Amino acid sequence: MTVTILVNNEPGEGLAHEHGLAFWIEAAGRRILFDTGQGEALPANVEALGIDLATADHVVLSHGHYDHGGALPYVLERATGATVHLHTSATQTRYSIHDGVVRSIGLTGVSLTALGNLPPERVVHADLAAELVPGVGLTGAVPRVTTFEDTGGPFFHDPHGEDPDLILDDLSLWIDTPRGLMVCLGCAHAGIINILTHIRQVTGERPIDTVIGGMHLVRADEHRLRETVTALRVLAPRRLVTCHCTGDRAAEYLATELGDMVTAGRSGQVWD
Repeated sequence: MTVTILVNNEPGEGLAHEHGLAFWIEAAGRRILFDTGQGEALPANVEALGIDLATADHVVLSHGHYDHGGALPYVLERATGATVHLHTSATQTRYSIHDGVVRSIGLTGVSLTALGNLPPERVVHADLAAELVPGVGLTGAVPRVTTFEDTGGPFFHDPHGEDPDLILDDLSLWIDTPRGLMVCLGCAHAGIINILTHIRQVTGERPIDTVIGGMHLVRADEHRLRETVTALRVLAPRRLVTCHCTGDRAAEYLATELGDMVTAGRSGQVWD
């Protein structure tokens, strides 16, 4: 079982980088592409790393934001035998509004077209927790139960900021290993503690070994960071690999509080 960071904000030597995320996962005899980044970095990095997208069995979209589904047209042209997994609401219109600046952050038109051109039998709506294959599963929509976690920003379905986007399509992937669960996060808009708690429930309280991905703590206040650390100490993962939207300040806070458990992820790294 291996997870290779294909796209991340922080580059590995000789690799492209961008504000985005993508993992190449080999587990349980399957090859899985988890997210695709914005679109520019993935083609360069799969070539540099010698990864053949045509061998992908599954393509998973963690949620419907441009920095996770931007390279879908490129991927789907090559991964012609792959099943695509995404939440029903991943294709909704989405915006962020910061300091009065409105940005469209949903999937681009070309990505939506690429998804729409797929035959129905190649698309699975991952609204509920389910296994892709034995030992590898998706969370589906994650219950929001903590009091200190939120989506991580002012997100809306409209450019006027009248229809809040709870990003209910946010889903994560888990892999069962002899050491415990490896959890792959997209942006963790559902909250990292909500996600890990939900995964433990659906897997029969399996221990968590590794958590890797974006944790969207870039705008987290001190209270949220403190409560997150407290909960992580209870959940006790062996490794926490911070990527993408975790945020430098939050990653430093986690490393200071949790020590050697925390590592900064870079493109090209392989985790097992």
